Amino acid sequence: MKKMNWLLSLSFILFAACGQGVDDPDVSDDKTITLGADSLQFTYAAGSQTIDLSASDEWSVTSNNSWCSCFPIGGIRGNQSVTIKVNENSESSAREAILTFRNGSYLKTMKIKQAASPGYKIVWQDEFNTDKPSMPSATDWWYETGGNGWGNNELQNYVSGKISSDTLAYVSGGTLKIYARKINGTVYSIRMNTSSSWKYGYFEARLKLPKGKGTWPAFWMLPKNFTAWPADGEIDIMEEVGFNPNYVSSSIHCTAYNHTIGTQKTAAKYVDNAEGEFHVYAVEWTANYIKGFVDGVNYFTFDNDGKGNKNTWPFDAPFYLKLNLAWGGNWGGANGVDESALPLTYEIDYVRVYQK
Repeated sequence: MKKMNWLLSLSFILFAACGQGVDDPDVSDDKTITLGADSLQFTYAAGSQTIDLSASDEWSVTSNNSWCSCFPIGGIRGNQSVTIKVNENSESSAREAILTFRNGSYLKTMKIKQAASPGYKIVWQDEFNTDKPSMPSATDWWYETGGNGWGNNELQNYVSGKISSDTLAYVSGGTLKIYARKINGTVYSIRMNTSSSWKYGYFEARLKLPKGKGTWPAFWMLPKNFTAWPADGEIDIMEEVGFNPNYVSSSIHCTAYNHTIGTQKTAAKYVDNAEGEFHVYAVEWTANYIKGFVDGVNYFTFDNDGKGNKNTWPFDAPFYLKLNLAWGGNWGGANGVDESALPLTYEIDYVRVYQK
């Protein structure tokens, strides 16, 4: 009799425990994932976009196409950022990928759309891959030298690759480093230009920007047969000033639209950790428009008004590419400079030119 009571008691305990397990919120299917966007659109170029994610528990993500990937591919409960990257679409048709986010049995999908290639092919590039550390190719690049930044009141002095034994344009480890250094009381830096020039195309570089109040790195274009500014035009693919960190801009300048009369056409975009990580900056220049991009996202557009007026559209001649690191100046030094930031490094992973 006592044995039977013991068995009944054990059975009751086990049954109760099983019943409690069904109602346990820690093992229920009440999971959620919230994404900052339901879908994303990319141009044909390689690029990335970052979204916010909130999950009620551990999560993971998979892609149904290898050209689209995520980082990280999973995480823990809470809020975090997820970066979606796409490879360049070289096909003549648009494409789609589906990202599947999983939290337990809960699934949430995101559609990634990428535009078709407009038919661009690479025509020039410098990947800065060398067998041994060296200065940039003297065939592909030339230097401008002098002080004051040609009217910008910059504080550095541009030199031809090096000053004495200090090399300020140096290729190593697969990247070009442009340095700004203070030597014997003078700040020296680099302003270097491509020997080649192009009319229309897609121009891009993968850049890591320097940090510090007073910095003014740029990636931009001027016409090959330059005679006067702003009449001949200027295309700014990327500019950033250290007193406003991680805000990059793309602009054009011409007679009708330029900063000296407050009419410049420009747009700015916040780029998370632009001063600590590489990002891809580009411009697409056609007979009809100039568009600025960062990580494949179009954030600046200037349209040709079609009137054939050089005052509003001088962008119908070959332009060359420019890389420089300024110190101070009308914009870079607008809020002063912090010399404790010196020396500085502006790092370039590659420069590429595409044309149809």
